[in-house]
Amino acid sequence: MADSPHLQRASTIGTPVGQVARPRRIATARRLAAEVIGTFWLVLGGCGAAVLAAGTGVPGTIGMAGVALAFGLTVFTMAFAVGFISGGHFNPAVSVGLTVAGRFPVRDLPGYVIAQVIGGILGSAALAALASGTAGFDLVASGFAANGYGVHSPGGYSAATAFLSEALLTAGFLTVILGATDERSPAAFAPLSIGLALTLIHLISIPIDNTSVNPARSTGPALFVGGWALSQLWLFWIAPLGGAAVAGLLGRWLFAHTDEDQSPGPIGDTPVELMVGDDRNTAPLER
Repeated sequence: MADSPHLQRASTIGTPVGQVARPRRIATARRLAAEVIGTFWLVLGGCGAAVLAAGTGVPGTIGMAGVALAFGLTVFTMAFAVGFISGGHFNPAVSVGLTVAGRFPVRDLPGYVIAQVIGGILGSAALAALASGTAGFDLVASGFAANGYGVHSPGGYSAATAFLSEALLTAGFLTVILGATDERSPAAFAPLSIGLALTLIHLISIPIDNTSVNPARSTGPALFVGGWALSQLWLFWIAPLGGAAVAGLLGRWLFAHTDEDQSPGPIGDTPVELMVGDDRNTAPLER
């Protein structure tokens, strides 16, 4: 399973959930391009919703809930669009977590992280061009959806709180990804569950630090805002990567394939046939 983005089927993120009869190796350039495109879309869509549609004075503002949903929708849509090419990471923390979990080859990690950061910067550049189309827009004064703590936190939260939030929520996000993309889970629901998880994470932590859980998402806006955003960027790399690594270590044990996978459940002894998606066998689960 280590070569997940090389041999994989549609609707997966980071791991194959059932291999086709004659899998083919996808060229590295195409996989990296897919990561650039997916991360571009995530930053343009999520941060764009925050900057263009949730600001003060915006008619019909979508508010925090709308921004949270926008981030979830970016992952959901791109997982279907290019997830079958690259695995649909769009996030250095996801790539690191999957590597630690044994779902992604170490040799591919640097290229993915670079591609994701490039995508985040390009998405921020596109958003800056759009936002500057109205008179009076000040990119720095607006905050440009940059992540921050202390006086730059929407709710005035400290660096320690932001660090804890980023580490915990990124670990939770990776746990959802590892479970949803496990070959024993229904493949078709992986993008939905992952997109909803990202939406939930934003609902929780936008007031804390504008929500990162993705160093590439943080890097793009920070480069355009400069100053305080760049000086605080370290937290939005270290905390998500640390949380992802811990989740990856836990995932190696939690999602391991063992003889205990079909242990009797709490409801009777009747075998239940569970359909787990296309190209997969049904497995009787003792209940």
